[in-house]
Amino acid sequence: MSVHKEIKRVTTHILQEMKQRGEKISMLTAYDFSMATILDDAGLDVLLVGDSASNVMAGHETTLPITLDQMIYHAASVIRAVKRAFVVVDLPFGSYQGNSKEALNSAIRIMKESGAHGVKLEGGEEIIESIQRIITAGIPVMGHLGLTPQSIYKFGTYTVRAKEEEEANKLKSDVLALQAAGCFAIVLEKIPAALGKEVSASLSIPTIGIGAGQHCDGQVLVVNDMIGLTKGFKPRFLRQYINLYDEILGAAQSYIRDVKANDFPNEKEQY
Repeated sequence: MSVHKEIKRVTTHILQEMKQRGEKISMLTAYDFSMATILDDAGLDVLLVGDSASNVMAGHETTLPITLDQMIYHAASVIRAVKRAFVVVDLPFGSYQGNSKEALNSAIRIMKESGAHGVKLEGGEEIIESIQRIITAGIPVMGHLGLTPQSIYKFGTYTVRAKEEEEANKLKSDVLALQAAGCFAIVLEKIPAALGKEVSASLSIPTIGIGAGQHCDGQVLVVNDMIGLTKGFKPRFLRQYINLYDEILGAAQSYIRDVKANDFPNEKEQY
């Protein structure tokens, strides 16, 4: 008789325990069923259905154009694949800023229509009301500070944030405000490693870094960048583990050759 081993789902509580015992949290983005199946099987702790889908899936220059409906579509696709990982979904640009009621409605739609486990919002003090309202409804919220891509037109560039003392101090007060509001974790994007270390030590909740140094409680990358599906994107913080662009290109070229030479399908590959 085969013994079916129950897979233990990752929860906010488990992520909190990981921080306390010093176990690093692994997180990658996922946007579709096939990739999420692989990443969940690999044992990722957290999968982020990122608004980076706007860039890597839809070809937009920024994360701004992606809609709430599109985020829900991606999130539902990922959720159908996942048995273990904790799945967080980005609230897209315009679905939460400046209106906490709209923020709550957006978060509720994501949870109800996709089955996700939590949401992520960019920003500090200025969106605290939205965060509190969502958490009061029982929805886990992950914060996001440092380089916040939805504000790219305000920054004007994707360079490292919080190098100046004023911005660093705001980030330090923002992380504490997010923690006090009830966030279960905070993504820190493209900030100096020393600041990432200081901030992570000042919090009881986990920090997840992307270009924020090795002292964060976990790390996240865009999966398409990590596996080399995107071409020519090589920021300092990215470690590319495989070059799928060239692998797939080669496979497609071999297929073309075989079709043109009437070598595919062969005798064994037909009915």
